Amino acid sequence: MRRFAVARARGLRRACRGSSQLSGKTPAVNGGIRLFAQSSSAQARWVIISPGQALADETKCRRTIGSRTVDNLRVPSGAKCVLTGTRVKGTIYVGARSVLKAKGVRVVGNIQAENSRKVAVRRGSRVGGSIQIVQGKAARIKGTRVKADILFDDQNGRVLAKGNRLGGNLQAFQNTGGVKIALNRIDGNLQCKENRPTPVGGNNNVQGSKEDQCSRL
Repeated sequence: MRRFAVARARGLRRACRGSSQLSGKTPAVNGGIRLFAQSSSAQARWVIISPGQALADETKCRRTIGSRTVDNLRVPSGAKCVLTGTRVKGTIYVGARSVLKAKGVRVVGNIQAENSRKVAVRRGSRVGGSIQIVQGKAARIKGTRVKADILFDDQNGRVLAKGNRLGGNLQAFQNTGGVKIALNRIDGNLQCKENRPTPVGGNNNVQGSKEDQCSRL
C-alpha cells in the first residue's frame, strides 16, 4: 500500500527556507511515508495526500451521486464525478485528469486533488477540513464554508475563490492560469506568492494578514 505526503504549499515551503523552524531540505521518510514540511506564518504544519491508498469503505464516483451518504470518496483517474447534496463522512480525493463538480455537499474531512482537470465546489457546500488542489488545471470554489484552509498550488488553469467562508487561510502559490480571489471572509491569512499573472479580485474580509501578491485584495 503506497502512501505519500505532499506539502500544502510548495511555494510557501520554498519561501520559508532558511527560517528557524523549517530547513526546506529533502523530505524525511517515516515508515515509507514521505513528509514535506511547510509553514503558515510562524507555525509549521503537515498535510497528507494519499492518492494510491485503497480503502475498504471507499466509494468510486465515475458519474453522478445524489443525496446519499458515503464514507471516503474517490474520483478515479480520467473520470468525471458530479455530486449533488452528497454527504461524505471522510475525504474526497480527485485523481489525475479527473473532473469533480460538487454542489450542496457536506464533507467531514478534506477535498484533495492532484493533477486534476477541473474541481468545482459550488454554493451550499460545507467542508469540515481543507480544500487542497495542486498541480492541476482549473479550479472554482464558490459560496462554500471551509473549516480550515483553501490551497491552490501550481495550477495551470483558471483559478477562482469567491464568496467563501474560511476558518483558516486562503493560499495561492505558483499558479500560471490566472487567479481571482474576491468577496471571501477569511479568519486566517490571505497568502499569495509566485503566481503569474498576479492575482486579481478584492473585497476580501481577512482577519489575519494579506500577504505578498494579495496584499491589496
